[in-house]
This record gives sequence, C-alpha cells and structure tokens, in this order.
Amino acid sequence: MPESMKTIEMREAGAPDVLEIGSRPVPIPAAHEVLVKVTAAGINGPDLVQRRGHYPPPKGASDLLGLEVSGEIAALGADVTAWSVDDKVCGLTNGGGYAEYVTIDAGHCLPIPEGVSDIDAAGLCETFFTVWSNCFLGRESTKGQIFLVHGGAGGIGSTATQLGAALGMRVFTTCANADDAAFCIANGAERAIDYTKEDFVEVVRAAGGANLILDIIGGPYIARNIKAAKADGHIVQLAFNAGSKVEIDLMPVMLKRLTYTGSTLRSRPDAFKAAVAADLKEKVWPLFADGTLKTKTHAVLPFEQAAEAHKMMEAATHRGKILLTP
Repeated sequence: MPESMKTIEMREAGAPDVLEIGSRPVPIPAAHEVLVKVTAAGINGPDLVQRRGHYPPPKGASDLLGLEVSGEIAALGADVTAWSVDDKVCGLTNGGGYAEYVTIDAGHCLPIPEGVSDIDAAGLCETFFTVWSNCFLGRESTKGQIFLVHGGAGGIGSTATQLGAALGMRVFTTCANADDAAFCIANGAERAIDYTKEDFVEVVRAAGGANLILDIIGGPYIARNIKAAKADGHIVQLAFNAGSKVEIDLMPVMLKRLTYTGSTLRSRPDAFKAAVAADLKEKVWPLFADGTLKTKTHAVLPFEQAAEAHKMMEAATHRGKILLTP
C-alpha cells in the first residue's frame, strides 16, 4: 500500500480552473468503512456547487470533491464483514472521490452490476441513489402513470428516464435539441419535448397531466410544474439551476392535492443511504444484467483534465455521465 496518493485539489473556491493535481496521504478506513482504490470517479452537480464555494462537506467528511466512485477494495475496517479485499465495487461517498484512494461506508457500496464495465460503474451511485430514493423508494405501483423528467439528457435525467420506463411509466422529458431528444427516446421516453420550440405544460396536460415530476431547473419551472401536474401528483425538486426564489400562486397545490418535496442526498443519515443501497441491489441492479438498464457515459477524462471536465458539465451539452480516471 503506498503512503501517498494523487488527488484533485481546489486552490480556492471559483471557476473550474481552480482545480489542480495534488498529493495527500492515503486515508485509513474507520471500523465501518472500506478503503477503495479508485478506478474512476463520477462528476455531479453538487461537485460544481462545492467548487464554487456553496456546498461545504458534512462534518467529518473529506473536503475533496467526488461523491461516487468505482474501484477495488484495498483494505477493510475492523468491523466490516460483508466485503473482502480485491472485491470490485461502486460506492456513494460523502466526499473524497477525486483521489486514487477513498474511504467509504461499507453499507454504501454495491457490487458492480453484471454487464457494466469497471469504469462506467463509477457513474451509477449518485444518480441511482438520488432518483430511486426520491421517486421510487417505497412507492406503490407506477405502471401507466406519466413521469415528467426535466433535463432528460443529463446524468440525473437519463437515470430517471430509464428507471421510469423500466417500471412501466409513460416518461416525458424536456430537452434542448433534436439530438438530445433522440437520446431521451432511446432511453425509453415516450415523448421528448424540445423546450425551445414547445410548451411542456401544454404537451403534458394534453396527455392527461403528470403524476410525477422530477425537476432540476427551478425558477420559472416551479409554477409551470404545478400547472403540468395531475391531481394528487408529486413534484420532486433536486436542484435550482434557474434559481430558487420565485413568486407563485400556491392555490393549485391545495386544489390539486399536490405533494411538493425536495432533498439533498449527502446530508441524509448513513442508515438511510445503506437502506437505499440494499433496495437498489435487490430491485434495480438485476435490471443491468438482463439489459433493461444500461450505463450512459458521455466522456472519460484523466484527473489532469478535471477543469475541462467541469467546464463540459457546466456547458450542459453532455448526454449521460462525465467520469474522471486517476
């Protein structure tokens, strides 16, 4: 085991160019953790927000970016019995994924699904934990219901589209152009709405209204989502890329009996994340083996190009996940 490892450091909060290669000691796993030698790390929206200085890590977590990785277990904490050294895993971290080694709660690791490459597996955990826990965990049958997914070509959007379609939902996505629309349809969407040419509210209401809406946009979409929702619908807010402060009429929420929720995954208790991992292993991971679900990787870049990868993410022209390899 080496004593030091390569990392991606933030010189300061700011634009992507603040990211640079650094070095730190290899971390030591706590009793409930495993040490993973990283094959690849996924880039996610919270990484960008933290880099800008607006999303500090939880108490006790690494200050390094990186919320998901794939790799091999290099060492076990004293209390870990479910895993062995050299097991290949993908895992959800509280930070620290942009490094050659990272410690992860053993309960937040999953085996790499059958049919998924070791590198592509790095892009699974953050989006699947997030979408499953917010939209499907403990939810009754959704077959035939309309699921509106905003940003259908991105990491969260492509995961939500695939999961919705796999569960028998009628998935409608929003996207920016014909190429993104084709990508969404290939993922299982019934309808890809080009928001530059169409009004998603009109399209979805004409189909009967959305039972479930997943939004990362916010801003003007908040009021429009309420209009697009069907009675007893559920709106899930996961980000506010267009802003979180709006003035809206909430009367339709009451009249339609809507549920409006939102969450951040990183701050949830470890036991909750472990429960999500167990549910994914049982109900979702087998769908990769039979080909129902597929990984969607847009680009794989080396650690040295982390700034370029963040710029790519911010340009919002990617389709699927952007990954980094040490």
